[in-house]
Order: sequence, then C-alpha cells, then structure tokens
Amino acid sequence: MTDFGSTMLINAAALLAVILALWAYSVKIRDVSFIDAFWAFGMVLLAWATWAQSNTPDTRSHLLLALTSLWGLRLTLHLWTRWRAHGEDPRYAKIMGSVMEKKGWSWSKTSLLSVFLTQAPLLFITSLPAQLGIWASEGGNTTLGPLALCGTIIAIIGISFETIGDSQLNAFRANPANKGKVLDTGLWRYTRHPNYFGDACTWWGIWLIACETGLAGWISVIGPIFLTFTLTRWSGKPLLERGMKKTRPEYADYVARTSGFFPLPPKRK
Repeated sequence: MTDFGSTMLINAAALLAVILALWAYSVKIRDVSFIDAFWAFGMVLLAWATWAQSNTPDTRSHLLLALTSLWGLRLTLHLWTRWRAHGEDPRYAKIMGSVMEKKGWSWSKTSLLSVFLTQAPLLFITSLPAQLGIWASEGGNTTLGPLALCGTIIAIIGISFETIGDSQLNAFRANPANKGKVLDTGLWRYTRHPNYFGDACTWWGIWLIACETGLAGWISVIGPIFLTFTLTRWSGKPLLERGMKKTRPEYADYVARTSGFFPLPPKRK
C-alpha cells in the first residue's frame, strides 16, 4: 500500500481528471444535471482506486469495496436512467441561470466553477469512510468485529431501503393517473425521503466498518456527517420540498403527517 498522502493524492488526481472530462461533455450537450448520477459512481471509483493501490487487500477492504460498489452502481444506474428519460433537471437549470445572471459568467465557466469543481471535493469528503477504511485495513486490524457487523447490517438496510423507495416512486410516476399527486404509500408513508434515509444509513454503516481500523476510520466520520447534513439541511430535502410545495397542492398535508427523514408511523389528524 502506498502511504496515506500518496494514496489520497492519486485518488484526488484521478477524480479531477474524470470531473474535467465530464465538464467538457456538459459543455457539449449544454446540460450539467447528469452530475447527480456521477456523484455515486465517483465514490465507487475512489473506493476502487484505493483498493487497487493495496498490496494485500483483506476481508475488510473487500467488504468496504463491495458495499460501496453495490450502493453506488445501483444508484448511478437509477439516476442515469432517470436523466436519460426526463432530460435536464430544472433545479440545475435554475442554479446555472442564477449564477450566470449574477456574476456574468459564460455557460462553460458557470458549469465548471459552480457545479463540477464544487461537487468534486464534496464527493471526495463524503466517500472518506470507504477510502480511509480500505487504506487503513492493510497491516491493521483484519478481524471483523461487532462494529463491522453492525455497520454491514445498517449499510444493507440502507441500500435496500433506498432501492425499494426508488422502485415505488418509479411505479407511482409511471401511472398517468398519479400526475400532480403525492406518493404516500409503501415506505413513503413513513418518511418523505426514503431514498435520502437509505443513503445516510449506507454511509453510516460503511463508516462503522471503517472504525475498526483505528484513528483513520474514526476521522472519516466527517463523510457521513456531511452527507446527512447535505441531505437534510442543504441541497437535498429543503431544495426538493420547496419545489414540491409549489407544484403539489396535497404536499402540505403530507408534510404535516409524515416524518421528514427517519421512518416513523404517520401522525394522526
């Protein structure tokens, strides 16, 4: 295994190269919203890059790589398919237009500075449990203990929760009779964002597995903390719900009775 600094530098350089290639593609098609699909795939790439630099990857390394890949590849396929079917995300179009108007930047400059070079470091930070967990596994504690067991269970629950939630939403949207309506059955009966909850569970689980490697694993807690903050307080739930309240008349009632993040029984009126 290369030393910590070299590993992180190689990973960062690889991520930057891919990000710049994707930026060039966005300029060609005049759409940046496919970056959401790459968000998950980028974390898979960083996990594989770290694993590839290991001389003797152990059971923990394989487990972290497998869970990250399972989560990331499924989500990437889901988001890529959605983007291909529906085209540009209006949220990104609004962000791009606002920045261009305020700063007078060109489309390509706005795409680079406000989307791609902003997403890259955030993606890198979020995936630290996988990167540091794999890096620190070599030559460290190779036995999977209770934290790893708990983490694996939590991560699998998260992946399953998100997969089921996305499937239920796809089926709901596929029915023309549901246009303008709010999905409040299945997992969506217990939380307004089963997909976000699943994301958070997955990365808290991956972090628990990484924790058993020692200090490097514990430090990587910044990843799930940042992801949870992003989903619940920044660009996830708040931004999405503002739009839903404007376009779905029933959404206010749904918010009043349904948990915003953690799955809970619906409130009685």
